[in-house]
Amino acid sequence: MKVSLYPGCSAHGTAKEYSQSIEAVSHALGIETHEIDDWSCCGATSAHSTNHKLSVALPARNLMIAQKKGLDVMIPCAACFNRFKMAQHQIEKDKALKAEMESIIGAKYTDGIAIRNPIDIIANDIGLDALEKKVVRKLEGLKPVSYYGCLLLRPPEVCRFDDYENPVLLDKILAACGADVKKWSFKTDCCGGSLSISRTDIVGKMVNKLASMAKEAGANCIVTACPLCMANLDMRADAGLKMPVFYFTELLALAMGLPGPDKWFKLHITDPVPLVQSLKLM
Repeated sequence: MKVSLYPGCSAHGTAKEYSQSIEAVSHALGIETHEIDDWSCCGATSAHSTNHKLSVALPARNLMIAQKKGLDVMIPCAACFNRFKMAQHQIEKDKALKAEMESIIGAKYTDGIAIRNPIDIIANDIGLDALEKKVVRKLEGLKPVSYYGCLLLRPPEVCRFDDYENPVLLDKILAACGADVKKWSFKTDCCGGSLSISRTDIVGKMVNKLASMAKEAGANCIVTACPLCMANLDMRADAGLKMPVFYFTELLALAMGLPGPDKWFKLHITDPVPLVQSLKLM
């Protein structure tokens, strides 16, 4: 399977472990990634609150470049995924906006490019059976809760790859790797997002609630697919509530026996190594 890859800005900064584990897992599962040429920032979670047209033009430019290869676009970052999906939705629904974007960017937009998240691709294209066959080290003893956050599944009429109230694909992926996935009702609750910079007090309360509920569900870790969620959950919980937080691809790499997890785990704020070693997973 071939896909265009939009790595996003965090892949080269705060989410290097996500980017590197995405590449490792993709290669192991037969997903051939082609990074979009001359890609630029999509505006993430801030552009749409300051300038609507800019929030559409930034991802639209990258989409128009990606169209040249004609491949589905895989976007690991939840914020980037959301902005691309929203821009595509708005351009395809509004002919005047589409024409304006084409004029601003200096290129033509054509329909038909699918914007995909790795969770969707691994669960639905690669398949859970194929994933399970790649597992050489079952994640026995690991008791995660899956945390999607706000941006992967909302608005539901736009994102549309899992149930927006009770998503299950990430649960199924982790279970295929041998983890004892715990049920909880906070998969899509907000962590505070970029308020982490301006209102750390609010984010602290939101993250503490999530960590508390994860512990109540019987979890010993939280698993996410969003760099911003990862940063907040990893940094902002009070000392008594902190628990390891993983990108789901780090755990897939661990289960498949791929090199890299020991290096990636060193980049975490809350050290996950004691948990992983106590379960004899590395």
